[in-house]
Amino acid sequence: MNKKRLYFIDIIRAFAILMMLQGHFIDTLLATQYRDLNSIPFSVWSYFRGITAPTFFTISGLIFTYLLLKAKEKGETNLRMRKGLIRGFFLIFVGYLIRSPFLRWVTGDFDTYFLVIDVLQCIGLSLILIVSLYYLCNKKTILFSIINLLLGFIIFLTERLYFDVNFENIPLVFNNFVSKANGSIFTIIPWFGYVAFGSFIATLFHGYLKKPKFKTIIIASFFITGFILIFYSSHILTFIYRLTHIKVFLQSAGYNYLFTRLGNVLIYFAFFYSLERYLKKPLILKIGQKTLSIYVIHFIIIYGSFTGIGLNTIIGKNLNPIQGVIGAILFLVCVCFISFYYVKTNAFLYANLRRIYERIKNAL
Repeated sequence: MNKKRLYFIDIIRAFAILMMLQGHFIDTLLATQYRDLNSIPFSVWSYFRGITAPTFFTISGLIFTYLLLKAKEKGETNLRMRKGLIRGFFLIFVGYLIRSPFLRWVTGDFDTYFLVIDVLQCIGLSLILIVSLYYLCNKKTILFSIINLLLGFIIFLTERLYFDVNFENIPLVFNNFVSKANGSIFTIIPWFGYVAFGSFIATLFHGYLKKPKFKTIIIASFFITGFILIFYSSHILTFIYRLTHIKVFLQSAGYNYLFTRLGNVLIYFAFFYSLERYLKKPLILKIGQKTLSIYVIHFIIIYGSFTGIGLNTIIGKNLNPIQGVIGAILFLVCVCFISFYYVKTNAFLYANLRRIYERIKNAL
């Protein structure tokens, strides 16, 4: 195996995608009477499920920025930036595609719900923003690193100022990227904050990976910083408010889920990076490298992309906990099997998009 590869990234991606699969399965199909936060099993499941999306966004920023900085070493920065832009628009396209109810459209039933923003569109736009930011920084890594750190902090700190924003006067397709008023699950802020922090972490790996004791130091830093963010970030924000009397610090302290979730993500990073040598098994790495295919397949099966017929309509919220656990395990195995052996989502969609692009270019 390539010693220079950061295997823990694929390990974390594998863990996050599997957590997402079981999370969506149980959340969609578990009967209402079993959703009791006073129940220890459900409250623990709910807590850890809440870490999945922050992990995905942070690791997306880390892996993309790390590859971007590695490309700079090879003199391929512009190529990697173009690939990043293409990847970003591609993810946005796929995000809309899997929410498009073609069967309903054929029957003349139209609505705007397919324009809501989910994980793929948000990550896609985040990649475009990272490329743009890197370009505006004139490809200077230190400046890029500092700006990402500040951006992540400011986005998290000011969340109470924009959490209910709704730009009704702009087109819906753009408003949905910043407002949840029309059903968007993820919006570019605050979620880009996690991508920005991931990009900052990538600059640390790129700059210091070959230094002696780096792995030990970064694991300890992840753990200590994560612990502080989880248990003390609200106290720190309150303390800063008392010193400065700037109200935004008190507002952030009073509804502090972003910093605490980042702390959870850093603990994950510390855990999986420390166990990297034991977890870099071919199956785990393959799952981590197939996240887009797995995401698309699971979305089609659970939510009935294109047809509107999925497990959410066939089964509904009718499973008891035992059925949910067994079903989730079978679902994970089924989706991963399909992804490994029967589809190549990226290659298929990229090939067709290139074909369309070439036809348009030739026509012009």
